[in-house]
Amino acid sequence: MNAIRQLGRAGIRVSTGLGAASIFLVRILEQSWIVFRRPGLLVAQIYSVGVQTVLIIVLAGLFVGMVLGLQGYNTLVDFGAETSLGLVVAKFLTRELAPVLTALLFTGRAGSALTAEIGLMKATEQLAALEMMAVNPVQRVVAPRFIAGVISMPLLAAMFSVVGVYGGYLIGVKLLGVDAGVFWSSMQQGVDFYDDIVNGFIKSVVFGVCVTWIAVYEGYASAPNAAGISRATTATVVTGSLAVLGLDYVLTSLMFGG
Repeated sequence: MNAIRQLGRAGIRVSTGLGAASIFLVRILEQSWIVFRRPGLLVAQIYSVGVQTVLIIVLAGLFVGMVLGLQGYNTLVDFGAETSLGLVVAKFLTRELAPVLTALLFTGRAGSALTAEIGLMKATEQLAALEMMAVNPVQRVVAPRFIAGVISMPLLAAMFSVVGVYGGYLIGVKLLGVDAGVFWSSMQQGVDFYDDIVNGFIKSVVFGVCVTWIAVYEGYASAPNAAGISRATTATVVTGSLAVLGLDYVLTSLMFGG
């Protein structure tokens, strides 16, 4: 009976958390019009969560592309199909690796920063001060950060794909001797705009909504002390990463599962 009670408590706790987070998301969407009246808030947050994440995205994309080029060549050369290296690198990046790895890196860098920032504002009573001045903190603080995260994620994923393809080109063409014309032509002929590029874009948008939503909610709902902020930041990284991987499977099944 104790095990059943604990399972029930866990189920109620999860359901309560999902309900509160869903209501919070609705509040954010209702207050998102502020970015049209005060675009400076959005620009500042895009710089914070997007531009400052570019370096890690570029470096990760370059190294992932280089690894794909090396591993892909070593596998394809056994079957005499090394001419398809460009196609393999591009498909893996646009369909899967770019959206997923970008979302995971975004969660670790920008998501945790958003949670810590909002949690610190709550702990130092800055959010309460905004309410005392008749300023809605969801509108002024949370909504611009949420919209900025949703906008930044697809752009960062696209950048990851471009740099990754270039990394595969460096290894496959410059180091291993694959013909450059064959590398680019196989990519041009085999990569489908809808199946690969558009579906990868849809994944990155969904991941952006999910990760940013988790980050701002955990920060806004955190306990107003150092331990609460620490727990909220950890929860953002863990929950966001697991949510990205779970959503990736669901989206891949819907897009490519027939």
